Amino acid sequence: MASWQIRNWLSNNLRRVVSCSVSTQAALPKNTGAAFSLIRSQPSQYIVASLAGRKYLLTPRDLLTVPHLKDVRVGDVLALQDIHEVGSRDYTLRGDPVISPSRVKVEATVVEHTKGKMEVVFKKKRRKGYQKTIKNKHPYTRLRIGSIEFPEPSSS
Repeated sequence: MASWQIRNWLSNNLRRVVSCSVSTQAALPKNTGAAFSLIRSQPSQYIVASLAGRKYLLTPRDLLTVPHLKDVRVGDVLALQDIHEVGSRDYTLRGDPVISPSRVKVEATVVEHTKGKMEVVFKKKRRKGYQKTIKNKHPYTRLRIGSIEFPEPSSS
């Protein structure tokens, strides 16, 4: 086939595919309660949460490695407070700047305290005989993220 025939065949088939595709527009929720129920109905959710000064994109059952958290032991359960965003495949809800902890509940369990790989820093001054080797392992805490729960607001 000549290049012009291939080009014509591709353009005709692409037109056919584009005309057959159906655009699906998701319905927008009227308020935050409706938005939470739409996100709750989706098969998988995610959150963006701050922990130890950094933001992390988290899903249930994730294993998260953060810089060492003091005053926690293996097996402790932490409630994540600073949740900036909640979402699913079709919907996203952002906080201003955070979402209230009463609307979204996520727990993380401390799995282990560990150290990173050995970091070696070699310092030297030329012609002075000064050589110094600094070795360091940074401490880390590993967390297992639990399920994302959306408790119903109590109407009392």
